Amino acid sequence: MNLLEKEEFARIKAEELEHLSAEEVIRFATQQYSSLTFACSFGAEDVVIVDMLQHISPSTDIFYLDTDFHFQETYDTRDRMVDRYGLDFVRVAPLITPEEQAEKHAPELWTSDPNLCCNIRKVEPLTRNLSRYDAWITGIRRDQAPTRANSKKVEYDYKFGLMKFNPLADWTSEDVWKYIRDNDVIYNPLHDRNFPSIGCEQCTRQVMPGEDPRAGRWSGNDKTECGLHK
Repeated sequence: MNLLEKEEFARIKAEELEHLSAEEVIRFATQQYSSLTFACSFGAEDVVIVDMLQHISPSTDIFYLDTDFHFQETYDTRDRMVDRYGLDFVRVAPLITPEEQAEKHAPELWTSDPNLCCNIRKVEPLTRNLSRYDAWITGIRRDQAPTRANSKKVEYDYKFGLMKFNPLADWTSEDVWKYIRDNDVIYNPLHDRNFPSIGCEQCTRQVMPGEDPRAGRWSGNDKTECGLHK
């Protein structure tokens, strides 16, 4: 399909899939695209999708961006999921090490230029990995942030040049946690310590009562996204 055909396909399917369940959206994606991958951050939404994929299409590629700066709890969650499901997560890494980044740019680049840090350690590796696929699945939800409020269950991703499926787009946080409890899904223990949104250790803090769930990301900075979705 050319770009116009892909745009039209996404528009039509977004209407058709809007009222389907997350499982049905995932099933459609796996049946429609053999070249499909899921980007897993090991957050609450993503462990739900990992669990769903094991029932629907366990052979679907699942990758994670290893920034080298994740919390130990995040790596431990990955390892527990490997043991539970027998998964082989694809590790996608930056082209330079943290030491090389500090030497080339600045020590603690996430403090002086967080956008550049995210570009080096997340956006470039993601772009490189997604170039191998025709479609990808994400765990984003509309109520997570204003930048995600208009997300469709399927849309053409202009930034990365492929189809993007967001099966949990219409879910609430309560929906996510109900699925986790009902299905005994492994999750990152940081969620139990007031970390509703978990990124790199240097740029994530606990969220205080009354704060927005994403207030703990890049706190004190006007940055709200790492660049993967907007």
